[in-house]
Amino acid sequence: MVDILHSVGIRSSVDEVYTALTTTEGLAGWWTTDTRGDGDNLGGVLQFRFEVGGFDMKIVELDSGRRVLWEVVDGPEEWIGTQVDWELGQAGEYAKVLFRHRGWREPVEFMHHCSTKWAVFLMSLKSLIETGKGAPAPDDVKIDDWN
Repeated sequence: MVDILHSVGIRSSVDEVYTALTTTEGLAGWWTTDTRGDGDNLGGVLQFRFEVGGFDMKIVELDSGRRVLWEVVDGPEEWIGTQVDWELGQAGEYAKVLFRHRGWREPVEFMHHCSTKWAVFLMSLKSLIETGKGAPAPDDVKIDDWN
């Protein structure tokens, strides 16, 4: 198994980041404007839709201000069964986000694409919280034919 790993500091409190990861309004502000579901209840499912498809994430763990964990239950074959893990911590005036998209069976070309897109969306999350404006899909940075 292989993982996508990223780290970003956001000038804010962990509570602000946690809200952006657990509310449909927050998620729609940095990842995709087409976000549905219930992000703050264990066992709930979030639905994220993009121009080229989408993902359904089951909420596996919520620890306010510390951690959010999703399991991919629908989407591209490579994503099914993987987990998206957000570990949060405060370091002075920065909320630190340790991001892991873990459990990929092998490092296929699509995983490379997804790693870059996760970085793009993490910067969108940072921008949303620090400036009030993110760049969610469909207004995100396009990197290739997969978007």
